[in-house]
Amino acid sequence: MTTQRLTTEEKALKINLTPDIYGCFAEIGAGQEVAGNFFSAGASSGTIAYTQSAYDMKVSDSMYGPTSRYVCEERLSMMLYTEYETMRYRLPERAQKSRFFAFCNTVESLNYHKTNQGQGWVGLRFQLDKDSKPNDIILHVKMHDRSNTAQQEALGILGVNLIHAAYFLNHDLDEFLEGLVERLPRERVEIDMLRVTGPDFENVDNRIIALNLVKRHMTDATMFDLCGQALQPSDELYKRNILLIRGRFRPVTKVHQDMIENARKQFLQEKDVKEENVSVIFELTIKGLTNEGSISDKDFIDRASLLGSLGYTVMISNFYQHYSMVEYLSKVNRNQLIGLALNVINIHTIFDESYYEDLPGGIFQGLGSGFGRNVKMFVYPALDENDQLLRFENIQVAAHLQGLLQFLKDNNKIEGITNFNQDILPIYPADVLKKIQSGDNSWENDVPEKVSKAIKFFQIFGYDKQKVK
Repeated sequence: MTTQRLTTEEKALKINLTPDIYGCFAEIGAGQEVAGNFFSAGASSGTIAYTQSAYDMKVSDSMYGPTSRYVCEERLSMMLYTEYETMRYRLPERAQKSRFFAFCNTVESLNYHKTNQGQGWVGLRFQLDKDSKPNDIILHVKMHDRSNTAQQEALGILGVNLIHAAYFLNHDLDEFLEGLVERLPRERVEIDMLRVTGPDFENVDNRIIALNLVKRHMTDATMFDLCGQALQPSDELYKRNILLIRGRFRPVTKVHQDMIENARKQFLQEKDVKEENVSVIFELTIKGLTNEGSISDKDFIDRASLLGSLGYTVMISNFYQHYSMVEYLSKVNRNQLIGLALNVINIHTIFDESYYEDLPGGIFQGLGSGFGRNVKMFVYPALDENDQLLRFENIQVAAHLQGLLQFLKDNNKIEGITNFNQDILPIYPADVLKKIQSGDNSWENDVPEKVSKAIKFFQIFGYDKQKVK
């Protein structure tokens, strides 16, 4: 049953009047907005042990240790550890009858000249039972209000929502996420990373949380690594060159692997691109995950697990068009090179003018915004409907668009993948999936060995060893 909708003040008061919830607040950068809501609600003496804000960098370093970046997850983690342990040390008697929490944030709000993006890290370390070890909820937030005051207000609401949801809505993910952004529309606040850990949440899969952030339009894209650990895109891709491959990956085949490996070899030949500063990302779109109008959590986890078995970072996004994805990455990762590995068939889509019908400037705007930046496409061959080899070098586009294609070639924005395994080109994911589900074990020849082992071990995509012929 959906919990009654409470105002921010009512949520703060409810927490203040719960006698065994007790904690501290440490807020850096945007002020004491969260703690202020608890003070103004009344009865705060029953909840707040202390509040503090280390604005001076030297003071912050003396409290939490030196750092090169003050608005980052590493700083937040140290704040949570320090404040929670300090409170336990100072109040041993209170610990016997209270469920402790430490709420911390380190936030960069809008500056006077409005030249920055308000963003920051927010976290909560808390006990659900007074004798248990604490849990952590860590999230990254982007604030879109165009005034400093409005951003501070939004941060205050978010903090109260987080503490209230952690204690009162923790048994249902839908209710938790709804409560987290209550009275905070996407136009004001965007959450692009959320991770939950701790003894009370051992059964929570943070990949499902990542999926829900995108599915609920709380953000356009988020990421997780091969272990299922949630990642914040800007932090993870900071000063990294990105090589991206998009697809449904149901399942991953030898074609996908051959495409990304050979694209990577050519990507590494680009200026300033080195092995140590490249991030390879497999992207799943919400559209690609949707089947008959809905998204299966199990199907999503199956695909994510397969990609993880190959050691790849996964991104989930709401971006249907290639240019939208590239435009997003260009903002996340300024001045670094973005490589896009794609099938030659996709070039026909990119040069299809109907693909850009929602843009006032049509194909010119789409290509300009998506591929006019520091972006390069690496095009993998395919077989046409007559099983003839179709390579980038002999691709045909509409006569009036040939100049655009030539422009991309002349400016090193696109090139064909030269080394590839022609023998595997007849492999198509849909055919592989049918083989798996029918018990035709020849599918094992169509996928990487690690993928084959994972499909059989986890019995995913309809694999049933009893059906194997």
